[in-house]
Amino acid sequence: MRLPFLDRDQELSRIRKAISALEASLVILYGRRRCGKSRLLQEALQGHRVAYYVGDEREGNLQRRSLAKAAAALIPGFDGVEYPDWEALLDRWWREAPTGAVLTLDEFPYLSMASPELPSLLQKKVDAPPARPLHLIICGSSQRMMHGISLDSKAPLYGRAREVLKIEPLAPGWIGKAFPAMSDPALLEAYSVWGGIPRYWELANEFKTTPEAVLRLALDPLGVLLDEPQRLLLDDLREITQASSVLSLIGEGCHKISEIAGRLGRPATSLSRPLGRLLDLGLVERETPFGGDERNTKRSRYHIADPFLCFWYRFVNPRRVKIESRQFSILEGELKEYLPTQLGEIWEQLARRSVSRLTIAGQRWRPGSRWWGAGTNREPLELDIVALSEDGSTLLAGEAKSRLGPQDWIRERSRLTSKIERFPLAQGREVLPCIWYAAGERPPRGVLAVGLRKVLTGLR
Repeated sequence: MRLPFLDRDQELSRIRKAISALEASLVILYGRRRCGKSRLLQEALQGHRVAYYVGDEREGNLQRRSLAKAAAALIPGFDGVEYPDWEALLDRWWREAPTGAVLTLDEFPYLSMASPELPSLLQKKVDAPPARPLHLIICGSSQRMMHGISLDSKAPLYGRAREVLKIEPLAPGWIGKAFPAMSDPALLEAYSVWGGIPRYWELANEFKTTPEAVLRLALDPLGVLLDEPQRLLLDDLREITQASSVLSLIGEGCHKISEIAGRLGRPATSLSRPLGRLLDLGLVERETPFGGDERNTKRSRYHIADPFLCFWYRFVNPRRVKIESRQFSILEGELKEYLPTQLGEIWEQLARRSVSRLTIAGQRWRPGSRWWGAGTNREPLELDIVALSEDGSTLLAGEAKSRLGPQDWIRERSRLTSKIERFPLAQGREVLPCIWYAAGERPPRGVLAVGLRKVLTGLR
């Protein structure tokens, strides 16, 4: 089922403004695959005269023929000749294209790989625009190549774009629009697996439940998402063995650089570059405890940033033998047992993300973080959520729980209060205890709490 067009209002407005301008413009879009870049372009280009072409892995001369066919919709006879090179094709386009026309090159890295001279040729056209407005849009999923083509200071098109837009996954609060029949807890379960990738939402929408969708899309030898991480890594890395190994170890629970290095049998210093690349791509995030020095790598923890990749490396990858041998009944049982763990961890992340987006106890708050370390009694202590009020006067300290029954609230409030008493950074400060809950009974009077509906509404 095709999803309704969601969010992206700011990006849509910026693209439309650029291609409606009275002077020539260049727009660059990039971001990981399946985030909806092409759908955004389709929406933005409605009502405009467009030559739209999606690059592929063929030779340059074959791609020129295909682009010429697309351009022929605006310039009759454009595909009636053979263009010996890109310069000849681009010269004619810039000479004959009608006023306001938009040349859109989707998956541009494929074009650039087949014809490395293309970015420099486009630079010349952008630097010497015709008297009438002609617009150029370049779009690509390979963040590495898009940086090399247009975003690096040495790139041919660097500094020439009117708009450079990185298209991110959709915010969690939009998932209800994709699955309108689901309850809030079921939406959380869906988000805990698919994250904010709209194409995954479309694929999963064909099934009644998230477990059913997972079994067919990711736990079947023919599942369309079974090998998704490899395809994602190949978009941006020349060699994926090292990155995949690091992601696998993080998925297995190695969250410190020393632990990852130990399992790989390598010095920790050798992981700076691969981890840095995964951080740049947004596939891994580095976490430091609240109030700690972000430069202190010894206290840092690394996590897989994307829910689906987290799920894949933690659950799918270790079960490849069972998947290939089609042990579906075993996989179904193991999935049912595992999903609450995945949901609980993603709920904790969403709770932290929601802090700076919500008014809690009548106050606004700075971004939430986790805290871990030694308590005042020298024993290990962890808090799921810690944040400082915007005016710096108050600490918010909280725990995220997937489900709380009538008898659980007082016990969890008491546990949280005990943790706050042992929290070193709470000493001598006003601290508000708060519990985030995804399902179950509503909190009793006097207990500060934030529910799933409020979080999803805030994370839009």
